[in-house]
Amino acid sequence: MLILAADDQPMILKSIEYKLIEVGFEVLSASNGQEAIDFFDSHQPDLAIIDLNMPIKSGYEVIDYIRTALSSNIPIIIMSGENEEKTIVEVFNMGVNDYIEKPVRINEVIVRVKRLLNIKINVNELQQKGVVKSGLLIKNGIGVVIPCYNEEKRLKTKEFANFVSNNHGYHICFVNDGSKDKTLEVLKEFQQGKEGYISIYDCEKNGGKAEAVRLGILYLVNDKSLDYIGFLDADLSTDFADFDDLAKTLSASDYKLVAGSRINRMGANIIKQSSRDIISKIINKIIRTILRLEIQDTQCGAKIMKREVAENMFNTPFLTSWLFDVEIFLRMKKYYGAEIVKKLICEQPLKRWVHECGSKFSFKDSIKILGQLSEIARKY
Repeated sequence: MLILAADDQPMILKSIEYKLIEVGFEVLSASNGQEAIDFFDSHQPDLAIIDLNMPIKSGYEVIDYIRTALSSNIPIIIMSGENEEKTIVEVFNMGVNDYIEKPVRINEVIVRVKRLLNIKINVNELQQKGVVKSGLLIKNGIGVVIPCYNEEKRLKTKEFANFVSNNHGYHICFVNDGSKDKTLEVLKEFQQGKEGYISIYDCEKNGGKAEAVRLGILYLVNDKSLDYIGFLDADLSTDFADFDDLAKTLSASDYKLVAGSRINRMGANIIKQSSRDIISKIINKIIRTILRLEIQDTQCGAKIMKREVAENMFNTPFLTSWLFDVEIFLRMKKYYGAEIVKKLICEQPLKRWVHECGSKFSFKDSIKILGQLSEIARKY
């Protein structure tokens, strides 16, 4: 049987396509509404899975074409991030057969497809390990920059692979910041077979963490399927479960940036080096004086933002390598205004953060920071 799948997020579309093929269907993949209509005319599929918000022609127009213009009764499943009751009622009144709200487990999509086509559901078939695992199809496309400098022995490729295979819609961009070891070779080997959701941006020379993150974000901004873009440390001192929580907060709010925070609180596993912690508190107090924003932990290496912030706050290089987070907040303050920006930034405590051995940040660097903070204060 032939399935038409239409969605403007390539990673989600590819995951659906692979899983449907894996369980025995033929698939036509369309990245916009007009392409979906053209495929319908030329191939007459047995079922259609349609996203509502697509370019050129919307999902609503595709539904109307199938039901009104063609008078076709083929099963239609809407798979969308829209969750308003009015929207759901509207599309059912237009004649759709099922409505799936993102995020959704990919196996649930398969079950619903088979139910509408009166095909017996084989539980063992759904549980088998194939090209695509039974992962989550998320609501928004999310890009994550991972700056890497001499991470050959520390890079947790297993953890990265496990996350992206179970959370379809994420794209990870590793930025090799002029590493002198075999980091680039490790990354290229890891990327093989995962090119659809793993990319590598290679910097010939070491430019520092700030520039690596900046270049990675500008690279991901070119991918229009990504709604949110963030960054995370290569050692995963903040794990992906916490990062995903930051993304969910961003998706369910009017915030434009959500920052992780390593504030100690009951129930959280926050482990720091004591000497590093003392130095951090001193620096943090100075930073808060400069920012004049109620942000407790500016330097946590886990942040996620909407495209608008990524497009406008990373166009020019930062003054410093380690304090670019402070500059992001100051740039947002200047761009949106001192009062408005307070409503656009959310600081969210992490459930887990562990200082990993092998950090590139030294005691000598912390002394340099005092001079860099003075430089930042003068410019902004």
